[in-house]
Order: sequence, then structure tokens, then C-alpha cells
Amino acid sequence: MTPGRTFPHVALSAHAHNRQGLLRTDDAWLDRRWDDPGTRVLVVAGSRIRPVDGQVVWVAPSEAPEEGTRVLLGERAGRTWFALIVDPARAPGEREEWVGLRALLPTLADGDDQAPLLLHAIGLAEWHFATRFCPRCAGPLEARAAGHELACTSCGRQQFPRTDPAVIMAITHGEQGAAEEAILLGRQRVWPAGRWSTLAGFCEPGETLEDAVRREVAEEVGVEVGEVVYFGNQPWPLPASLMLGFVGRAITRDLDVDGAEIEEARWFTRDELRAGIEAGEVLIPRSVSISSSLIEHWYGGPLPGGW
Repeated sequence: MTPGRTFPHVALSAHAHNRQGLLRTDDAWLDRRWDDPGTRVLVVAGSRIRPVDGQVVWVAPSEAPEEGTRVLLGERAGRTWFALIVDPARAPGEREEWVGLRALLPTLADGDDQAPLLLHAIGLAEWHFATRFCPRCAGPLEARAAGHELACTSCGRQQFPRTDPAVIMAITHGEQGAAEEAILLGRQRVWPAGRWSTLAGFCEPGETLEDAVRREVAEEVGVEVGEVVYFGNQPWPLPASLMLGFVGRAITRDLDVDGAEIEEARWFTRDELRAGIEAGEVLIPRSVSISSSLIEHWYGGPLPGGW
């Protein structure tokens, strides 16, 4: 990344908390922290949360529902932080009051220092939601280690939270920094008109991250990529990914879009990208995502607009 510059996606991982992994099996310590009125709890219904006036609400343990799975997030700023995962059917309030994490990304982009706690909570909630039965014997699972482990009550097999590596890349072509240098952006079929972003995809077994970049670009838009340089990473629990950012240099420029994952792809020069955004014809990712940081890194500064 550019020396001395902090990119917007870092807001989601700044202010990291002490996860206190060694205390997750200390039931006496966990009970003491839960009984502390200074402890704060995020109530999660399935994998959704209930904001008030657009803000994430943390409550004292005494204000949290009595039933649910307690998840230790850790300690920060002199407090202990938990999440409580409850059955959506028993969650307080109206169903439409509970929203997914994406609805709160604009708030997190403003530098919310609780973002890492929120991402930790939602990541584990998504895992609990998706991991209902033992993959070996289909037996019921029981939460242990303060929500960070699931154990089969039939065969004893343990399950641990998954994080899937996904590459996301700014692919460029042309002399670096020159007026004709262009960045490759794509759009998915389900997106609204005018929405564009960097390409991305999951790393496959036995594959290096750099080769995953090359393969995904070749498969999706038919462009051959040579040099690939690491940019940065971002946790993205939607549902369980670690986005690994790269900058790649294209060897070829002709496009052959697959039409499946990507509906359309296009090369943008800096002037074309700025003009499209200012005209309202091009929408790029909002500042909190690493995709936005990759685009701004190539462009040389912040860009208007976003989604």
C-alpha cells in the first residue's frame, strides 16, 4: 500500500480487542464477567442485529434476553464484550427492525471503534447459523468455548469457525501512472445499473493466492494477468471470508466475459472513471470496503460517489 496513507477499509479492523482466547473455557471467569454491570452485550437474532437510529446498540447483561448462546468477544477499553445469539422467532421487537450487517456499513465507515467487535460477533453468528449438524454423523451440536467451538453430542467431533480466503484485485493495463492506464472493473447481473467493482473470487484447494487472482480474472473476463502484488486484507463476515487484496498487471486487454458471475466488464482510465462518477453513470464501492481502497490506491486519491 502507499506508505504513510491509511486507506478506508482499515476502519473495519482498527481498534482491535483482546479476544481472551485462553479464558473461553474458564466458566467461573465468564460468569463473573457476565455478572459485571459494566459488561456490554450485542444481541444477535440469527445473524441480524437491531440498530436504534442507525447505531449499533450494546446492552448490559441484565438487559439481554435470558435465552441464547453466549459468545465471548473479549476485552477492550476496560470492559468485557459478549454477543448473545438468540432464535429469530423469539427476538424482541418487530422482524423488520432486525437488519443485516450491510445496512450498517455506512456507520462503520465513519470510524466506529466497535467495528472489530461487531464483525467478530456477526462472523460467529453466521457460523452458528450455518453449522447446525455434525458433518460426520448428522448429530446435534453443542456450543462450547464461549461460542467458539461446536461439539457433536453423538460422536464428539469438534467444529471450529471457518474463514474462507477470497482474493479481490485491482487489475490494471498500460504504463503505470500514464493517462491511458486503465483499471478493470466488472458488474454482476443482479446489481443495479451503473454499479461497478473490482473482480473477486475464492481461493481453491492447493492454489496460491497469486494464482487465484490470475485464474479468477481469466475465468471471469478472459484477461491474462502477469505480476501480482499483495495490497492488504479485510475481514468480511458476509458470511465468513477474509478478503485478500492484490494489484495485478494485465498482459492482455481483450475482454471475454463469462456471462455467469460477471455480466459486463470494462476498462476505465482515470478520466473516464471520474467523469462517469460525476455524471451519476458509474457507482463504485463505498469507502469501507477494500474494493474501494484498491480503486482509490490506483486512482491516486479519494473518489466521489459510492454504493
